[in-house]
Amino acid sequence: MTLRHIRFLSRMPVYIRKGPADIPEPPDSGHGDDQEELFLSDPDQLQDQLPQPFRMIDKVLDRLVDRAWDFISQRETVRVTEQAIKTIPVMQVSGDVKLPVRTNCMACSEDGRYIFLGHSHGLSVMAQPQGITTSSSSSPYCVPVWQEDQVEITSLHITCLGEMVYLLASLDDMGVARLFAYYSETSHLIKVMNETDDLNQRSVCVKFELSRGGDYGAATISCNGCQCLEVYRFPKDSWLKELSQHAPGIGDTGKLSPVAMLMKIKPPKPHTGSTMKSPFEVLQKTEDGNVIGSGQNHLISSRQWEDQDAVFKSVYRKYMVTNPSNTTDPEDRPSCVTSHFLLPGGLFPVLGGVKPQTGGVAVVVCLWWSGRHNLLQYLLCKAPKDKPDPEPKPDALWPNAQEILCSAVSSCTRHITLGLVTGLVTVWDRHLGLPLSVVSVEADSVFSSIIFVDYWPSTATEDALLSQGPNHSSTLVHLLVTCKSGACHLVDAGRGLDSHNVTQLSERPSDPGCFPVVTAAVPFLQRLALIMQRNGKILLQDMVDRRVVCCFSLPDTHLLANPWNPVFLLDPTQQSLLIPGDQRPDSGEEGEDRGSRLFVFRLRDAAVVKPYRHEYVGRASSPQGQSGTGTSNLEETCNLYFQQRVQSVEERNKVMTETWNQLQEHAAMVLLQN
Repeated sequence: MTLRHIRFLSRMPVYIRKGPADIPEPPDSGHGDDQEELFLSDPDQLQDQLPQPFRMIDKVLDRLVDRAWDFISQRETVRVTEQAIKTIPVMQVSGDVKLPVRTNCMACSEDGRYIFLGHSHGLSVMAQPQGITTSSSSSPYCVPVWQEDQVEITSLHITCLGEMVYLLASLDDMGVARLFAYYSETSHLIKVMNETDDLNQRSVCVKFELSRGGDYGAATISCNGCQCLEVYRFPKDSWLKELSQHAPGIGDTGKLSPVAMLMKIKPPKPHTGSTMKSPFEVLQKTEDGNVIGSGQNHLISSRQWEDQDAVFKSVYRKYMVTNPSNTTDPEDRPSCVTSHFLLPGGLFPVLGGVKPQTGGVAVVVCLWWSGRHNLLQYLLCKAPKDKPDPEPKPDALWPNAQEILCSAVSSCTRHITLGLVTGLVTVWDRHLGLPLSVVSVEADSVFSSIIFVDYWPSTATEDALLSQGPNHSSTLVHLLVTCKSGACHLVDAGRGLDSHNVTQLSERPSDPGCFPVVTAAVPFLQRLALIMQRNGKILLQDMVDRRVVCCFSLPDTHLLANPWNPVFLLDPTQQSLLIPGDQRPDSGEEGEDRGSRLFVFRLRDAAVVKPYRHEYVGRASSPQGQSGTGTSNLEETCNLYFQQRVQSVEERNKVMTETWNQLQEHAAMVLLQN
């Protein structure tokens, strides 16, 4: 608008309508709703509407301007995003390996010598005697070790039985679990865990995992909509002797010792009314009386239960969900089990009268059932029985305030963390048998996963505490919590109210393509997290300052395989990231270069992660990565407990004083209201 136009408009007379502004009658000519809305929005204008065809031209121009502005805004957002990406370093592929078929899962041995791959025709292995960071002249290659038609391996778990002897637990798409031994470049099929002659009666294995060292295995079996956990004891020493007698290249399994089932743990029974009349009967029902709190043995009758339920529904009727699809009783929902193997350490094995094992052998399996509040623990080092107990009782029960959604165990297995329904994170200390910390996370949705960040730079305070011994009670742990909305939080948890800190690393993504499908802590780079998004982008993020350190770029000829559920492998020994990639349909490659490939990113040689790279010493690089031997007798455990009580006396007194002050203030408010 020019100065001449401004002067012309300033000389125009201003008409002000006098009198009350009555609601106008609808015009007889019958204009549209949009025209009437325009008139009502400004009743003081002299002319209600522009005459035709100017009114139509004005409307078209308004729409064109709005669309142009939206397009400009989108272009600006894309430009800013691309500019930010350009400033982020991009890491290129360091090497690649030709894959025979599409890979569904990968696992690396603890010594870094082998990488095992599961695919549509069985198992393959890549031998890495000199590591994957060697020159291209000695690049690794994939060799099939077990092949079976119409078998799609979807899950792999591996551990070392001994020097150059490995135990593999595999699971296929039909729910069949198999146990292999790999020795002298030969695979030995030891057992099909859920094998049966009648296919109609075959149970489905959902998960199959091994303890560290291969002494035990746990298979989650699903049958008729109900899950149970089968725990096996493996004759490790016998297998090592028998495998050493096999000729190289011959996979005969007839001479290997059989697998024995240690226990079969079924979901807890639903709570029902009790017929017991006295507390003495309840204590007799609990057998030795060491495990109390499961809720199975009580004095509440069926009538009391029904009356309590009726009172609750009548009081909170308006708050209860009335949707018929959500009225299923939690007791009637199928229970899913999550389990972890634990190394020696803790109080209850000592109370059980069993001498704890040493040398990194698992002694406990802990588990929880979906929809339940309790963390149950079962001893593995009990005396063997001719037949497994049909209903084994837990040796320890740790109650929680709410339902458990997810769990994780630190690498030393001293700490167990649980994510609860209402955004609470509980960290248990096994050496004391008490919660180390309870932290509230203000999340916009429920938790989907939680992991320990074991490789974290220690502060001067933590170093001083660590110098007092690995069993010091003032330990600080770091957790990475992911929500179903895609938001991610870093939780620092320690003993005491002043030891909690929650940092939001990322919010709920506005773009569905930026939704993180993988969030994992890099075990050999301090405070870095690997994030893989649904749109195929892969990046490393600093968990302290929340900035993106670098992005990973695959060749233009390949795409990330299955970006909604990607396959990847972080090799801590070789300090590398391995990602399978599928060829683009329009890549134009032919011959031997066509097909899937395994791309290797050598983080050990990357300058962009040098500030985060320190001498990696495995599980002993942080206070929560110390050896899991822990306390070995009752006296040491009690001393540790009393030490923690003495250290926390001031804080406990402070909390007690604040609680009494709050109670007094509340009582005063009640008196004033009355």
